[in-house]
Amino acid sequence: MGKPAFSFEFFPAKTDQGREKLLKTYDELNTLSPAYFSVTYGAGGSTRSRTLDIVQALCERGDTNVAPHMSCIGDDKSEIAELLEHYKSLGINRLVALRGDLPSGQVGMGELPFALDLVKFIREHSGDHFYIEVASYPEMHPQARDASTSAQF
Repeated sequence: MGKPAFSFEFFPAKTDQGREKLLKTYDELNTLSPAYFSVTYGAGGSTRSRTLDIVQALCERGDTNVAPHMSCIGDDKSEIAELLEHYKSLGINRLVALRGDLPSGQVGMGELPFALDLVKFIREHSGDHFYIEVASYPEMHPQARDASTSAQF
């Protein structure tokens, strides 16, 4: 049996000081040879610009696989397609596809209401370019009507 794979997850820093600390932490953790580093994407894309900044900075630092989070809540297909193209241009080939949390006050689900819709759209747009990581609830998603609809979230 091979060595277990593991990854690290970063939240985009809010300050320049936090950004520098995150990059230093990346350098230290990278010595452990993780499978990838993921970078979160706030509810409704609320951290989009900070996520893009950190993803780009990590890509510039080395050859470690960076896996940006992508969520479908709050973004339309054209915004997601633009992001996919940007990630391709950075050499990224791994994503973490999530439905995402509804931002406070948001009532609509958008063009791609579920993570499953996002994964299908990524495949339609980019074929097999990206290895797609997903998250799931081991029991049932709290907003699902029943177990058979839980996989959509």
